[in-house]
Amino acid sequence: MRVVDLIIKKKLGQELTKEEIHFLIDGYVKDEIPDYQISALLMAIAINGLTEQEQFFLTFEMLNSGDQIDLSSVEGIKADKHSTGGVGDKTTLVVAPLVASCGVKMAKMSGRGLGHTGGTLDKLEAIPNFRIALTDKEFLNQVRDISIAVVGQTGEIAPADKKLYALRDVTGTVESIGLIASSIMSKKLASGASHILLDVKVGDGAFMKDLNEARKLADAMVKIGNFAGKKVVAMLTDMDQPLGIAVGNSIEVIEAIETLKGNGPEDFNTLCIELASELLLMTEVSNTKEEAVKLVKEKINNGEALDKLRQMIRYQSGDERVIDDYSLFPSAKSIITIQSDVEGYVEKINTLEIGRAAMLLGAGRSNKDDEIDLAVGVKVFKKVGDKVNLGDVIAEIHANEKNIDVAIETIKAAYKISSQEVRKNQIILDIVS
Repeated sequence: MRVVDLIIKKKLGQELTKEEIHFLIDGYVKDEIPDYQISALLMAIAINGLTEQEQFFLTFEMLNSGDQIDLSSVEGIKADKHSTGGVGDKTTLVVAPLVASCGVKMAKMSGRGLGHTGGTLDKLEAIPNFRIALTDKEFLNQVRDISIAVVGQTGEIAPADKKLYALRDVTGTVESIGLIASSIMSKKLASGASHILLDVKVGDGAFMKDLNEARKLADAMVKIGNFAGKKVVAMLTDMDQPLGIAVGNSIEVIEAIETLKGNGPEDFNTLCIELASELLLMTEVSNTKEEAVKLVKEKINNGEALDKLRQMIRYQSGDERVIDDYSLFPSAKSIITIQSDVEGYVEKINTLEIGRAAMLLGAGRSNKDDEIDLAVGVKVFKKVGDKVNLGDVIAEIHANEKNIDVAIETIKAAYKISSQEVRKNQIILDIVS
């Protein structure tokens, strides 16, 4: 087999075989095939796409290039939830405890963020002494004992994907549904869960801007999961405005805790209930949607979901007093309110600009080695469809002296106010199963 022949084959829009994909991925991981040839192949794929069969083969090549988590020693149903990411997305901190409190095992591996705010791991590290690195034995024992663990990636999961993604990032080949689907699913399949719920964000604050393209991605990922013998459902959700109110690390964890206490923002609370209910339906803990929603709300109202988060913090060496005392979180030196200089209705919020403002304050990374300021962030009080009067506080920033003025101007410019009433955004856009 010659690499150049396979590049030409894909350039002509022809389907690569299982053996050819193995040859390419295995050779690249072993440094036997140079970057420039794989770059050419990736561009051919980005232009011509991947067939379903090619997506399956590519996913399993990346999956088998590294370690996989074996959850077979843990009794019960093992589930996972993955989000494609968005501004203010802290859903794992609510959904995982909710579902675990219903008896489903949530053995979750999360990542750090690159962009507007930290990832789930960064948010959890806002909890004093919280330990995200567990040994395999600690991880499995914790899941057995309390049905939940959220940790950093152990071992070397899908190293082929990591290497390919680094190349895609610098060759303009990130935006390919087949490559995205294979990338995400290689890591999800490696995590060992039998049931996987995918939260695919759609809108200007998400990677997928268009609903139809998001459906194609969701469909591709569901098919890959089903081919692997997993139960997979994808929920397409709105990211045309920040999710909830808080965009930052400490303040997002506080918002998640408040949501488990029954005090969450309407849109975020709705999304968490929908995601948790879907997981209960997938795992057959509940037989109907109504039954699932009732059980989820019951676990919030009786405090069992909040107690599950408390247990996880305790097991992972964190200071569980944060559940009742938010002063234990890192806090910013200054809280500055931003008032509206017009009146009307919020027509649009440029979600990416809100995220950029949070990153300017230090809540996120522009480079993978950047240090995050866990205390800073943005709170968005007026959402799409809300009435705004002159002088109303539309947002506030939590700042530690860095880029305050530019963050304020960025947030002001992100708001578009209309004189006409505006319909509120729908949070659940579609479900693909």
